[in-house]
Amino acid sequence: MKNSTDFDVIVIGGGASGMTAAIWAGRGGKKVLLLEKNKILGNKLSISGGGRCNITNTNPDKSEFIKNYAYMSKFLHTPFSIHGVQDSISFFSDIGVEVVTEARHRAFPMSQSAPSVTAALKAEIKKLGVHIRTGESVKKIEIKKGKISKIITNTEEYQGTHIILSTGGMSHPETGSTGDGFNFLKEFGHTVHNPSPSIVPLSVKESWVKKLSGTSLENMKISFYLEGKSVFKKTGKILFTHFGISGPLVLNSSQKVGDLLHAGAVTAEINLYPDLDERALDERILKIFNTHKNKTFKNVISECVPRGMDETLLGLSKIEVATKVHSITKEDRKRLQHLIQHLPMTVTGLMGYDRAVVADGGVDVSEIDMKTMKSKKVSNLSVTGDLLHIHRPSGGFSLQLCWTTGYIAGKNV
Repeated sequence: MKNSTDFDVIVIGGGASGMTAAIWAGRGGKKVLLLEKNKILGNKLSISGGGRCNITNTNPDKSEFIKNYAYMSKFLHTPFSIHGVQDSISFFSDIGVEVVTEARHRAFPMSQSAPSVTAALKAEIKKLGVHIRTGESVKKIEIKKGKISKIITNTEEYQGTHIILSTGGMSHPETGSTGDGFNFLKEFGHTVHNPSPSIVPLSVKESWVKKLSGTSLENMKISFYLEGKSVFKKTGKILFTHFGISGPLVLNSSQKVGDLLHAGAVTAEINLYPDLDERALDERILKIFNTHKNKTFKNVISECVPRGMDETLLGLSKIEVATKVHSITKEDRKRLQHLIQHLPMTVTGLMGYDRAVVADGGVDVSEIDMKTMKSKKVSNLSVTGDLLHIHRPSGGFSLQLCWTTGYIAGKNV
């Protein structure tokens, strides 16, 4: 009989793919140990999608769905044929999480709560009798004759017939996802690709933004909204580019914006005069209008806005360019004032990374059997989720990769 430190399966990492792997190994009748260095399971999952958890993407066109994984999509046809989107939706329904689909095929739990998804996975893990050890970090993994022989944590030593490595990538290090698995995989002789940076410019929908390419503005305030609700604001320098916006202010906001894009539509507003309140800006515009009341609006707009922004505001204001300033109504002036302080745009993604916080990085998938998620270098090791070097866009695709690879690893131990 096995002692308390011997298991059929040891899953290292209690995130989305790790919990999924533990469940499916447990459903297969295995004695499973789930090791998590944090005090609780599912830290990152519980904050995903802006707290709503974009659980998957239900695009019915399978070829379009898989294209979202870009250059790595050729490796994913088999895994998704084994366990696809509908399989994941059925699984979550089975454990009490009903899924609803919103715009752009983004699917969320009906509860609109990421913690509820984590709670359901935890409940299933406990129901199956999986042994859970939280607050234990793996310090060393010993290998003998091409097999993992021992797992050494900060408090204990364990032996397992099969090991599933599910420690996640490097996004959100505050949740404990600090790339530990990358280091272990390198020690095992695997090729590990460094993750892409998460500090990136933003692409936007509006054509007027792109026409401003090369224009930079100092001391601007930008406010970001999720589904019309204000989320956060920052002040600094903005640079307009041929694809959207960049500059320190934007780059320092991109990771948080990437998270919001998981949860829904993201819009932004730029305040061109953040040091003035509405009344002060209106008085400033009125003073300019009174000084130049016999000029046309086209010849006065440059006095009202920062350098380089006159043509843009001229077009967006909907005030006829040839209108004499003295003929501009109070309502038109107020609308111009509001536009200057709430210049709107629609964020479509993180430039070059399809809105991903960390787009790739991890073990080279040519070294993994994608039918089983087993390592080709270590006979009793499987690798899941964000440890795989696969382009992981937001919009439900990243979590679907976790559900799929977790399922396959857990079923094939």
